[in-house]
Amino acid sequence: MFTIGEFGNGSKVILAPMAGVTDRPYREACRSYGTYWTVSEMMASAPNLRNSRKSKERMIAKDEAGPRWVQIAGADPAQMASAAKHCFDRGADIIDINMGCPAKKVCNRAAGSALLRDELLVRNILSRVTEAVPIPVTLKIRLGWSKDEINATEIGLIAKDAGVVSLTVHGRTRACRFAGEVDYEAIASIKRNVDLPIVANGDISSPQKAKKVIEITNCDAVMIGRAALGKPWLPSQIDYFLKTGHLTEHISGSDLTEFLISHLNALYTYYGVERGLLIARKHVGWAIADLPMSALIKKEFNQASSAEEQIRLISCLKIEKLVA
Repeated sequence: MFTIGEFGNGSKVILAPMAGVTDRPYREACRSYGTYWTVSEMMASAPNLRNSRKSKERMIAKDEAGPRWVQIAGADPAQMASAAKHCFDRGADIIDINMGCPAKKVCNRAAGSALLRDELLVRNILSRVTEAVPIPVTLKIRLGWSKDEINATEIGLIAKDAGVVSLTVHGRTRACRFAGEVDYEAIASIKRNVDLPIVANGDISSPQKAKKVIEITNCDAVMIGRAALGKPWLPSQIDYFLKTGHLTEHISGSDLTEFLISHLNALYTYYGVERGLLIARKHVGWAIADLPMSALIKKEFNQASSAEEQIRLISCLKIEKLVA
């Protein structure tokens, strides 16, 4: 059982927060396959951004299935506390703090993984946020800024002291971004030294890999990120394997077609048809990436100018034959 606050579930698999990916339609797609734990896209803490279209679309809704787990990012303790309260008022059940994002546009604002270089500021942010809301606060970090500045254990101890209830660790430094091997042994060391539930993250792309990572790290759960692009069934497949030791049946071509048509309609509804047409392109691209002729299919799909045409193209693909 993995537990955060009042929420507990037998699943030890969490869908990672990914900007431009884990919007409400995609979270709901993952839930439809059995995923329990999902985290929303990263929300900026700056007050002047809260009423922007992007922020409103990323904000959790009270009618969404729980647990409603929202990630916030920023470098100002007061703004972060205010952002957490803002999310709580709008239905968040859990607040996650981003100190792991390696993106330049985030780090250049001294947010994301850049915060790991200032432990005093980390303590201040975490304390202010946990004091601001009556719901659980979690933290996502990397091992450190660089291989010469590894301090994830120290950050974990600060988090525990500040009232954070769970720590997710991506097993690379900020300098590594997404290159090189993930250091699962380093995550294991954090697990031994920090008395918090630890979630392992980084390059967990299959049920077998998830099991291996749990064996190496002794972590309490795993977080699945980029491997879930276009594969909303993957977190639940991993969950099933961890629980039973058995693999689920492969997703068939007809299953993939059914998902894409359902997801396209969800995107049109959530974003409006005009924007939904554009957003659909990346989701279809991810979903068909492993198929023969995917580049040609993607090119034709991206040229479609109406919802009807996009749906028709997917319906007529006969993916079953391509998968076979």
